Amino acid sequence: MTREEMIRQARALLGDLGMDAERSNERSAMTFLALAHLDEGKKWHDATNDLYTTRDVMDWIESHLGMAYAPNTRETIRRQTLHQFLAGGIVEENADDPGRPPNSPKWNYRIAPPLMPVVHAVGSIEYSSALTKFKDGLETWREQQQEIREMNKVPVTLPDGSEVKLSSGGQNILIKAIIEEFCPRFTPGGVVLYIDDADKATGAVAADMLVNLGVAIPRGGKAPDLIVLDKRNNWLFVMEACSTHGPIDVTRKGELGKMFAGAHMPIVLVSCFPSRAVMRKYLVDLAWETEAWVADNPDHMIHMDGEKFLGPYAGQDN
Repeated sequence: MTREEMIRQARALLGDLGMDAERSNERSAMTFLALAHLDEGKKWHDATNDLYTTRDVMDWIESHLGMAYAPNTRETIRRQTLHQFLAGGIVEENADDPGRPPNSPKWNYRIAPPLMPVVHAVGSIEYSSALTKFKDGLETWREQQQEIREMNKVPVTLPDGSEVKLSSGGQNILIKAIIEEFCPRFTPGGVVLYIDDADKATGAVAADMLVNLGVAIPRGGKAPDLIVLDKRNNWLFVMEACSTHGPIDVTRKGELGKMFAGAHMPIVLVSCFPSRAVMRKYLVDLAWETEAWVADNPDHMIHMDGEKFLGPYAGQDN
């Protein structure tokens, strides 16, 4: 097989073994081929699982696959490929001396012996059954990462007492505070209609209600962070979480006005901040006829208009 075919098949094998995109990229595929000692002209049944240091792997890739890695790439291969191979049961380390000191230059890796029947069967009719047998009872790297992501999710209690879990990144800590601190104070009994989760896993919480209210959520990152229906006043609260990006300024106010032009009730625009210190950075940018709220002073609201407090802005036709 050609070099390109070997790399392509190695990437597919790593994917089947439960590695994620980075651990089945070209670098990881070539690392695996080096550990298996497979280059052009060899077949998968020729694979071996001798012991190799990270330096051995890099030298083999350069001499057999024509890819020269800089010396400082050793840590990348070790930390971003081999460590994950180890966690996923694909390789084992220091089979010749499990007690080897971590800083030893002899620290080595080899393809895990139970995996070798799968490697030898790549491209054959035995591959599928060999893969199934190997993975039986094995927690793959991808499954481990999914468990970590689930464990790190942010639990949020909605006004009706139900719970959703948001991903741990982005604005979601602040969104949790908005739902659990802002809503009971300013929209008691309100209904959370939409949450713009950082990893887009949540989205519409009450999709049918959004449709019935004439609200269409746009694609492409333009959606607000949170939409809450205030049944008492028959208002829609449209909120932006402003911990890492700006508030509802004149431009964003115009965008939201157009976005909610078809809504069957007025909208209240609220810029939400984690603290007054963060809010001060953006205070000059806040658009008139919008609200500002800070999570560390949840009982108070700032209204950017001297004539009224907490209400829909006049630019929307309803």
